[in-house]
Amino acid sequence: MRRSHEPIAWSLFGAGGMLLAFIGPGLVLATALLPWLAAHDPVATHAAVGALLAHPLGKLLVLACVVLPLFHTLHRIYHSLHDLHLRAPRRLMQLLCYGGATLLSGVTAWWLLLI
Repeated sequence: MRRSHEPIAWSLFGAGGMLLAFIGPGLVLATALLPWLAAHDPVATHAAVGALLAHPLGKLLVLACVVLPLFHTLHRIYHSLHDLHLRAPRRLMQLLCYGGATLLSGVTAWWLLLI
């Protein structure tokens, strides 16, 4: 019997969906809306984000908040294209979707290590 990548893909899909559902709105509120609505100094906000990214746990949090929704989205795109009966080789679509998510995850991790 051939091994399948589906359990890994579905677990990343589920984790990304949970992260988007529970933490995503709070992250949008905290990072996009509150700095504009508050009367805080933009330099202080930038320094606070820099301090978060300087700590290893902050980097891990940001990595999880980028990578898991990325895998969730690309897994959903892969299955949506399959449902639309796109006539492309299955391996090519898997390579583009899951390989793209892996590549972008690696780029994100590399970028966070440089900070």
